[in-house]
Amino acid sequence: MRNELEGDILKILVTEEQIKARVAELGEELGRRFQDKNPLFLGVLKGSFVFMADLVRACPVRSDVEFIAVSSYQNATVSSGRVKINHDLQQDITGRNLVIVEDILDSGNTLAFLKDYFLTKGAASITIATLLDKPSRREKAVTADFVGFEVPDEFVVGYGLDYSQRYRNLPYIGVLKPEVYTNSR
Repeated sequence: MRNELEGDILKILVTEEQIKARVAELGEELGRRFQDKNPLFLGVLKGSFVFMADLVRACPVRSDVEFIAVSSYQNATVSSGRVKINHDLQQDITGRNLVIVEDILDSGNTLAFLKDYFLTKGAASITIATLLDKPSRREKAVTADFVGFEVPDEFVVGYGLDYSQRYRNLPYIGVLKPEVYTNSR
C-alpha cells in the first residue's frame, strides 16, 4: 500500500536502509563510550521518538530513558529562537551522564538551551546524538558528538521529523515540496 503522504515529498535524502545501518553504528559507538556508565538517554519530543527508540535498542549498555518536550518552531519552518519547555524531566539528573537525543541539529537554539538547562540541574556530562545535522543553519556554537547524517538546507521530514505534526511516520528522510508549506500558511 502506498503511503498517502509520499506525494508531498520532493525527493528522498536518506533511505530507510541507510538510516537502519547508521543507527546500528551509532548504537555501537555509544555502547563503547558508555560501557559501565548507565547513561540516561534523554529524548527531545516529539521529533526524536522514532530515532531514540531505535538508538536505545542498538546501544548494548544498561541505560535509562527520559523525555523532555520543548518548542521553538510552533508549526513554522524555521526556529523562532525562543525555547519553551512544554514537558519537563520527571526524574533527578544530578550526577548522571546524559545522552540528549535530537532529531535534527539546525539553528542550535534548542540544544544550546538544553545543555545549559541540564548542567544547572546537575548533569555529570552531556553528550549530544542527533539523527540529522544541518550546519548551514547554525546560529549557536553547538556541535553534536554523534551525527547520523549531514543534510543540506532543505525542509526535511520523516522518521520522526514533521511539518504540522505530519510525515513523522515516513520510514526515510525526505525533502518536503515547497508548495506544501507555502500554501498552508
